[in-house]
Amino acid sequence: MAKTRVVVVDDSALVRSLLSEIINRQPDMECIGAAADPYVAREMIRNLNPDVITLDVEMPRMDGIDFLAKLMRLRPMPVVMVSTLTERGAEVTLKALELGAVDFVAKPRIGITDGMRQLSIEITEKIRIASRAHIHKLVLPAAVPAAPAVAGAASTDDNLARAKPVVAAPLGRVSTEKIIFIGASTGGTEATREVLVALPPDSPAVMITQHMPPGFTRSYALRLDGLCKIRVAEAVDGQRVLPGHAYIAPGGFHLSVERSGANYIARVRDGEAVNRHKPSVEVLFGSAARVVGRNAIGIMLTGMGADGARAMREMRDAGAYNVAQDEESCVVFGMPREAIAAGACDQVLPLKQIAPHLMSYLRETAGPLLHRV
Repeated sequence: MAKTRVVVVDDSALVRSLLSEIINRQPDMECIGAAADPYVAREMIRNLNPDVITLDVEMPRMDGIDFLAKLMRLRPMPVVMVSTLTERGAEVTLKALELGAVDFVAKPRIGITDGMRQLSIEITEKIRIASRAHIHKLVLPAAVPAAPAVAGAASTDDNLARAKPVVAAPLGRVSTEKIIFIGASTGGTEATREVLVALPPDSPAVMITQHMPPGFTRSYALRLDGLCKIRVAEAVDGQRVLPGHAYIAPGGFHLSVERSGANYIARVRDGEAVNRHKPSVEVLFGSAARVVGRNAIGIMLTGMGADGARAMREMRDAGAYNVAQDEESCVVFGMPREAIAAGACDQVLPLKQIAPHLMSYLRETAGPLLHRV
């Protein structure tokens, strides 16, 4: 079997050496080059034609984000980002995923044995996944002319604040009773964004488990909150689950739903990893089957592995309506494929059709209680 050929791009000689050694220890991959900056990397990519590159977020001469944007526009290929566990690092990493990076790992803390062991497992697994990912060319949106200023007009920030009030307007019964549950992993940050930005402000509540480490989900939620008509935040243990809001499982904690009288509430708990993940889709979807039943809607998006497939079948057996993302639009088709194989899905749809289909389904099954998107 041909080995996966990897180029490492990092301005730290120590990190380059460490990553190269980790990669070369694997029987199915080899590091064919290590570059200190994007200019050297560009020549290596041109001459060596690697299968995957690992890319540092912050580098001299040209930072990783600028290089990634050029690469995905001109020569799309699988990229795994190497990021620092800081708020700034999280924001930049999310931008990298938006530009087309397959996944990311946290930059190792040199000298910490457990950290090195974990990095070795994580980086090699993500390189393997990246080598099989569906990569699409980055197409930049056309520039939109700015609207002319109007004397005395409120600022853009003020207008946005008024357009998306913190408290949702009175809702129809269907929005109050239904909850949408989303599970995703590799490629899922952008797939989830695609679904959420298309939901109207009177959408049913949304609960999301996206495989992400601690330190990244808060920045991810803030980014989505600025883009969506609904409110988006990290879930907090014990909070009411309300229509017009989305709740993201915090990295390193499981998210589930419980019933308290007439209300649904979020449960955020520590515990053992499930299917090797924390947060786990299995935990969220299992609670949806037990607690929400036929009022649940399940969506399985792109991701590697089988996390959530069995619980999604339990959701369907309990009366939920379930949708999986199709293979063509997935970065990695693993989780949707396993859900489909488990008989858990009512529909398999391209990513761009999931939110419109969902709104149509709600209108057709519950009458005109939701505004159109």
